[in-house]
Amino acid sequence: MADPADRSSQDTYDLVIVGASFAGLTCARAAALRGLSVLVIEAKDDPGARIHTTGILVKEAAEELDVPASLTRPVHGVRLYSPNLKFVDLFSPGYYFLTTRTGDLMRWLADEAERAGATIKCRTRFTGATRNGDLFELTKIGIACRYLVGADGARSSVAAFFNLGKNTRFLVGMEAEYKKLGGFDDRFLHCFLDSKIAPGYISWAAPAPDAIQIGLATKASHKPDLNRFRQHTENLFTYDDSHIVEKRSGVIPCGGLVRPYANKGVLLIGDAAGLVSPLSAGGIQLAFRFGKRAGQAIADHLTRFGPPPENVLEKLLPKFAKKQVLRNLLDLTPPNFLYNALLTTPPMQKFARHVYFHKRLSKDIKLEDFTARLPTRDETTSA
Repeated sequence: MADPADRSSQDTYDLVIVGASFAGLTCARAAALRGLSVLVIEAKDDPGARIHTTGILVKEAAEELDVPASLTRPVHGVRLYSPNLKFVDLFSPGYYFLTTRTGDLMRWLADEAERAGATIKCRTRFTGATRNGDLFELTKIGIACRYLVGADGARSSVAAFFNLGKNTRFLVGMEAEYKKLGGFDDRFLHCFLDSKIAPGYISWAAPAPDAIQIGLATKASHKPDLNRFRQHTENLFTYDDSHIVEKRSGVIPCGGLVRPYANKGVLLIGDAAGLVSPLSAGGIQLAFRFGKRAGQAIADHLTRFGPPPENVLEKLLPKFAKKQVLRNLLDLTPPNFLYNALLTTPPMQKFARHVYFHKRLSKDIKLEDFTARLPTRDETTSA
């Protein structure tokens, strides 16, 4: 491990991580806790600025990393709509989603990484690196490192520079946050199937801790149109543009794990590695899990004669085979009449429960009875 006192004028770290992302910050914390000198470089002014994600955590993500309750809001049910706006309510006792104050969550992750001993350098871009013996010397920024991680998003500069695998299949998302939304039932994540509005994916309305998030994603050949979704749901929700807090957009990789995702001394994680479910487009759980595991494996490799990190991760990485098949089917944009006909059928509802709750099905309890057992938001806050 590099001793800070022995560094030359070009600061040398054991590990440099490009991207203060979910995966990058989790990796930084894990590696720093194991004694590595860690630097995270981030192009933005602030890890919590210009967010490009909804920031919704599934239960499995919350189990990977304990997040402060003050940054989240639990949601226990899903209201799934067909194109004709008929709906079914889905829930599973014991399962939940956490919507988040996403910018503040990113800042908390950055604080946790720094508390573990990592350094975060914002307003710093990765433009390339040269190999000099056992070190990578990063171009133009006076930094060298023994190991380099690319956690810099779906269109990774690290992947491009080192000729690693690249994401080639994307969804395009767009979202707006409203301070208020009339007629909104905040017990649910509201999810809308409609191949004309969101071909290849869904639209949604979600109760965040301090706002309502509405958005949609489409396959890359289409341009998301948030106004069209608003028009489609104007009899459900009352929109007021004066209540818009923030807008965001971005691309979501949906082609599965890229290959190669590593080379000698270089590793991709998170969106850069395509570690996103091709079906649900969820990647935060995988970012937490494999960011942490990557940090541990890199530390073991550099300080404890452990195997190359990619050898450790390869045994653990998801294959996504079934989800890739379902992604291909969704990209065929099933006709809306099919969604309308199938939504209320038992097979479709069983499939939807499997997608949202991963086989944790409710059978003998009604929604009203279930929600009556839940603490109110005020009770949760005061506890």
